[in-house]
Amino acid sequence: MTGALRIALLTHSVLPRGGVVHTLELAEALGARGHAVTVIAPAEPGQRLFRAVSCRVALLPLPRIGGTLVEQVGQRIAALEQGLPAVLTAGRFDLLHAQDSLSGNALSTLAQRGPGLPPWVRTVHHLDDFSEPQLAAWQARAWREARALACVSDIWCDRMRREHGVQPQRMFNGVNLERFTPIPQAGDAELLRSLGLPDDGAPLCLAVGGIEQRKNSLRLLRAFARLRAADPAWADARLVMAGGASLLDHGPALRGWGDALRELGLSEGTDAAVWRTGPLPDAALPALMRRARLLAMPSLVEGFGLVALEALACGTPVLVSQRPPFTEHLAGCPAVAWCDPLDEGSVAAGLQQAALLPRPSSPPSVCLEHGWARSAALHEAWYREVLAPDAVPVFIAPAHSVTA
Repeated sequence: MTGALRIALLTHSVLPRGGVVHTLELAEALGARGHAVTVIAPAEPGQRLFRAVSCRVALLPLPRIGGTLVEQVGQRIAALEQGLPAVLTAGRFDLLHAQDSLSGNALSTLAQRGPGLPPWVRTVHHLDDFSEPQLAAWQARAWREARALACVSDIWCDRMRREHGVQPQRMFNGVNLERFTPIPQAGDAELLRSLGLPDDGAPLCLAVGGIEQRKNSLRLLRAFARLRAADPAWADARLVMAGGASLLDHGPALRGWGDALRELGLSEGTDAAVWRTGPLPDAALPALMRRARLLAMPSLVEGFGLVALEALACGTPVLVSQRPPFTEHLAGCPAVAWCDPLDEGSVAAGLQQAALLPRPSSPPSVCLEHGWARSAALHEAWYREVLAPDAVPVFIAPAHSVTA
């Protein structure tokens, strides 16, 4: 298929999560290439997309969600199944691109109900380990029934091939260098003051994404506390945990966090040693990154680790785990410190090292190489391949033949 494409990008939320940011940036970059792009996202009453975008946006109304996590996920999928048909019919799309398991399940159901649904593809950023069978089944169905798959890192392409018998298309995230820049912006200081962050020059260690087991939040907290107690340079340091909007249940991680705070004698708040911000205004994250002495990302599991590149683009050194996907694109970058994420002492040493690294005065080459324009060009080529008359759907191994 040649010419401009009519593309629907489906994401799971209107809140500032990594997959949502990916969707919005990709949508605008595809629009800049001349395509007609619509972002489709569910929204509860009173919600709206966390930032404005130049493409069309269709918000699907969600009812008030409640109950267990399984019940909440089921309610969200059902609402998508109900709301999507009208939007998809009106859009007359050439291709649908789901970025998450909720929309993947809804598209699977709509495809089974009868002909007429445009081809749909799926990006798997990463997979979660669910102990609840229904959640695991929904997650698997949301990519197994897609026409084609993409992943944003080599590690996840390899895992999908080895564990599930499928070869995804290799894609990547990008960095918006207009938003993430080392150049201080006129409103940075006032914005941070409006959030309640004191402008006292205290060393600031920033983490993004909230309290989650896969983010290794508890080891990061303990490593930070170790440094505050033992290193005079860290005596006044603050740990800022930015964001945290999530649809998953992170109750056990949050309870462990609270227990650790009490054990370590640390308090939370804008003027305390630890501050959990919750969801932030869109301009606040780049401002926080420019204010921070380092970004800490000792994650156990990531799809790509976009936040690390965004921090580097802001001139902020980063600490990351010595494991993929970070090792795929950050190896050799001088503003990066490394750690063993399973070793609290290694995390603490990595924090110290990152805090001493020179701040990049301009975005490192890894940020220039991972732009959204290039990502959009790769996506466009993939879409056209999927839509070609002789395209063959991706091979999915039967569940009983999956190998470890």
